[in-house]
Amino acid sequence: MILHSWRVLLAAAALLLGTPLAAQSAPQGEVITTASGKVEGFVRNGVLEFRGIPYAAPVSGNARWSLPQPAAPWTGTLPAMHFGGACPQAARYGLTERSDEENCLTLNVSLPTTKSATRRPVLVWLHGGAFVGGAASLYRLDRLAKGMDAVVVSVNYRLGVFGFMAPPAGTSGAGHVLGLEDQRLALRWIKANVAAFGGDPDNITLAGESAGAASVCMQLMAPEANKGLFHRAIIQSGACGTPLRTLPQAEMFAAKVAKEAGCADLACLKAIEPQALIAAGTRAAKGELLAFAPFTGGSTVPGSTLDALKAGDFLRVPVLNGFTRDEMNLYVGYDVQGGARITHETYPAAVRAIYGDKTDRVLARYPLEPDENPAEKLGSLMSDFMPGLGITHCLEIESGLLLAVQTSVVQWEYADRSAPSRGVSIPISPDPGFYLGAVHSAELNALFPGFSNTSTMSAPDLYPTSQGIADVIVDSWARFVRRSPGAEDRRITRLGRVLRYEPGGVSLFDAWSEYQCDFWRAEYPAFFASPSRPSKEPQ
Repeated sequence: MILHSWRVLLAAAALLLGTPLAAQSAPQGEVITTASGKVEGFVRNGVLEFRGIPYAAPVSGNARWSLPQPAAPWTGTLPAMHFGGACPQAARYGLTERSDEENCLTLNVSLPTTKSATRRPVLVWLHGGAFVGGAASLYRLDRLAKGMDAVVVSVNYRLGVFGFMAPPAGTSGAGHVLGLEDQRLALRWIKANVAAFGGDPDNITLAGESAGAASVCMQLMAPEANKGLFHRAIIQSGACGTPLRTLPQAEMFAAKVAKEAGCADLACLKAIEPQALIAAGTRAAKGELLAFAPFTGGSTVPGSTLDALKAGDFLRVPVLNGFTRDEMNLYVGYDVQGGARITHETYPAAVRAIYGDKTDRVLARYPLEPDENPAEKLGSLMSDFMPGLGITHCLEIESGLLLAVQTSVVQWEYADRSAPSRGVSIPISPDPGFYLGAVHSAELNALFPGFSNTSTMSAPDLYPTSQGIADVIVDSWARFVRRSPGAEDRRITRLGRVLRYEPGGVSLFDAWSEYQCDFWRAEYPAFFASPSRPSKEPQ
């Protein structure tokens, strides 16, 4: 059982769990034959890498907003030495870099240089970026490939106006969430070809963080479309039941974007330059939280995800559901007050801007003491719950509870508050006014060395204590992709208990109570599935 093996070995002060997996000689060559054609990789950091493999046909020009189609087979050998371009996005807040590359549907494969006597498990990584930014190329896959002894694949998918806006009528993508459809086509390519890389097509784990985690959720909520495409799921900072736009609402927003772009017909929308269309989308989305996101009621995500969770209408695969201790600390002072510090005097107004007529009750539940830092206090309550945002504790825990009714789930929290934050999400101000802690996406540096949202900035190396807990996390992932959580893990999850990973070790805590989730459920019942969580152990 996953949980008990961790606790016993940690109690014995062993940070690395288990024994190294058997390794033999290196692969004979760096050319692999796939169903699409031959690809030539290279060795870097102890892994064999294949970069920029096209899994879909071009989606530019007249094919803009088309359903993704398999890439045409190629002749000869494709040099897979360089990443494909990031999907179109604008530079914003120093968080993402501009890209105009519409024909961006590529994937990258990394695997250990050692041979394995058996097929390796496969982990497919979906990047984050609020559905408008990010790229597979930003993630070094060597740590997971070696540490998990697995084939690791990262995937580009369409973003923003191209992937998470309702496509115009007259396109083959109309009624579909194209970013999610891209991911599905990539999964089909991986299923068909990963054996050539030594991977097991019957043991594929779909994993992602933030928008990538939400994407994993959306794929879980479409069981018929994804049956057999993946067999486990890892969700990092993303709640599966967050309310989403319906297709009619998404189409109304798309009409606003077209108006902002000055386009009255489809020909105009297909001809406009990517950055001009992205700018029109930004203007149309002003004042909205996550204007570009999956929508329900179309062909990709059939109905309400919360209803699907409550009904058990999802792909019932084992799930590892994670989040960070200080999710929203990163955004306090940036999105709330445009970079200004939160003070004792401005704290009530900052709370009111988020929670409206519930502010008095929220302030009573989260009183600001004279010796407390107001920015840190605001980050704490926003991390526990924020309406309309699925990267907050109570919605993340609720998601795991609902999944655990029908399948095996382990919930865990990254709580290394000393880990570096620079390089993840919004670049940190020289003086944010408080200690950020384990912010949203901080765990990525434990999984992907030097992770950064831009190619021009890298996170500093982990401290030795942080590296130790990072090793435990990678090892726990290696165990999860090979062995499902047991009945005891599922029972503990259904009680609201969560594994907390911090430099001192791993411990169980009652996350539901610590993060005041009964209070938030009472205040915002529409975001939750039932009046209260189970108060006694399930039979």
